[in-house]
Parts: sequence; C-alpha cells; structure tokens
Amino acid sequence: MTQNVPPGIDFSNDPLLQGRNFSYLDTQLKRLGSPNFTHIPINAPKCPFAHFQQDGHMAMRNPSGHVNYQPNSFGVGPRESPQHGFTPFAEIEQGPKRRLRAESFGDHYSQARQFFISQSMGEQTHIAAALTFELSKVKAPVIRERLVSHLMNIDETLANKVATALGLKKMPKPADAAMPTRQDLDPSPALSIVGNGPQRFEGRKLGILVSDGSDANLLKALKAAIEKAGASFEIIAPQVTGAEASDGSWIDADQMIDGGPSVLYDAVALLPAAAAMDDLLQESTARDFVADAFAHCKFIGYVETALPLLQKSGISSDDLDEGCITIDSAKDAKAFVDGLGMLRVWGREPNVKLP
Repeated sequence: MTQNVPPGIDFSNDPLLQGRNFSYLDTQLKRLGSPNFTHIPINAPKCPFAHFQQDGHMAMRNPSGHVNYQPNSFGVGPRESPQHGFTPFAEIEQGPKRRLRAESFGDHYSQARQFFISQSMGEQTHIAAALTFELSKVKAPVIRERLVSHLMNIDETLANKVATALGLKKMPKPADAAMPTRQDLDPSPALSIVGNGPQRFEGRKLGILVSDGSDANLLKALKAAIEKAGASFEIIAPQVTGAEASDGSWIDADQMIDGGPSVLYDAVALLPAAAAMDDLLQESTARDFVADAFAHCKFIGYVETALPLLQKSGISSDDLDEGCITIDSAKDAKAFVDGLGMLRVWGREPNVKLP
C-alpha cells in the first residue's frame, strides 16, 4: 500500500500518488469489510504497531487488559514517540498552490511506447500474445478493434501483431489522442525484466522426476547443489509414496506424476531408471511433464536413460538445445544447477510457438 512509508519518507504532491493513497485504503476497507485488515498476516507490519483500536469485525487478536481510550486515569496506552514517530517533511512552498492538471497528463501513450520498445524481442512477443489472449475473451468485435486503435498510438508493429492474431479484417485508424506520442524517447534497458534477471536460481524450485532404481548418488548430489544455491525442490514419482533408489534407500515423494505437472516448477530434472521407462512411456502425464517443460522454455536436466521419454514427448535429438543438459555425475548436477540463472531458454521459443 502506498500509504505505508518508513520514517524519513513523506508523500509528494503527485496527483496519482495522492489518489492511490485514498483508493488503496478504501479498497482494503471495502474488500475485507473491516479496519482490522492489518491483522491478516500478509498485511501485518513486521514491527508491531500499537494504537487504541480494539474489537470490531475480523479482529484476530485483542490485547488483554489494554486500555483502549485516551485520556485514561491509568496513564497507560500507546503514545506517539517524538524521537521515533512519523514526522512530516517540512516542505517550504513557494508560489500559489493550485489544483491543476499538468499538460503532460494529456500524453496517454508515450510512456507505454517507451516501455514496449525497451523490452527484448521475446518480451515484446509475450506482450502481444497476452493482449491477444485477453482480447480473445472480449465478445464485442468493436471493443477489440478499439483496443487495437489505441495500440496504434503505442507501436504500429505491436498493433499489427495483435490485429493479425485476432483475425481483424482491416486495421482501424489510430485512436484520437490529446497529444501526439513522443518518438524521441530512447529504449531504457532498466525496463526489461529479462535483461535484468537475477542470474541465479535462488528462491526458485526444481521438479525432480524419479522412479524405482533412480541413481541415489546422483539424486543426493542434485539435492546438495539445489540447497547450496538457496533454492528448493520437489520429488515427483509415479506413486505418491515415493520410489526405491538404486542403493535400496527410499525416496519420499512430494507429488505423484498425475498431480505434479512441470508448470509448478522453474526447471525440471529427469532421473528415471532404465527399468522404469516402459511404464513411463505409457503414462501420458509423464509425457506431458516433459513436453510442457520444453514448450515453456524451461531448463531440462536428464540422465541418458530418459532420452526415450524425451523422444516420446515429441522432442527429437535435433530439438535438444543448450537448455537440455545431460546429468551423469555429481559434477554434472552442480553444473546444471549453476547454469539455471537465466530461468528460461528464450532461444527455444521460436521453435515451439508460432510467431
């Protein structure tokens, strides 16, 4: 919420910020129906905040014996701290303070244009695909055409991509604009998510497909590499109880292959044993697990015995790219995890999706 600021920060006179300060609080009150929305753990401040408010709808806790009014004869209760409490910024105003709308507020498209041209080619493709998807749910053709007319003022290439994907018979005229879109704004590399990715797998999750007979040492090395990277993993097996590893130890599963699709993970590793391949090749969810990971441009680590599963999932030897990495040793497992910083193999996308 924009109203939550640390000491030393105050609110500027920006009209958009001022509007959001009001609407965000109003949204919490309307959606949750109570001023006690800060009791919800996801909304609760990390540092407990004391005030006189007590009881009411959705109150999840109430302090015992707390005096909730002021003044009180007990002389207790929260007090504002002159040293540590919020202090407004003592701004010195010069000139008349008027309620005006700046001329730049009439420029509805330049900021959107700069954002779009600052994205990588893959990101621009995703933006066009997202717009196409959302507009495909709009039943009235005139609304779809109207949105495309606005896109014409942002970027003509973007507008043409969306119009073509929607099957528009002809391009609409650009929407009327209060101000022309600026063409002098250069791309800003800081606006690209892909270009500013974390370059590490920390905080992400790897899905590891195992079976009876999976290499115990390889799995151990992969787990160690994931934990060292600050990431997490889940074990997916044909049965939810798990599988028996090559050394006779038991591998507890987090998911059954039917309920643990690869869309749940940022990357996947395929460690099935050769003896289990016949059953996995007949299992449609196992094939979907691999095919979806490949189509979503995720990194795929695999042992050699998993090649038939890749092929059965529609991934031929010629399709294997730099994101499909063989894991045959502990060293390979570490190298696989160390190379997961990019998160996606964007160079694969033109081969798995129509432009």
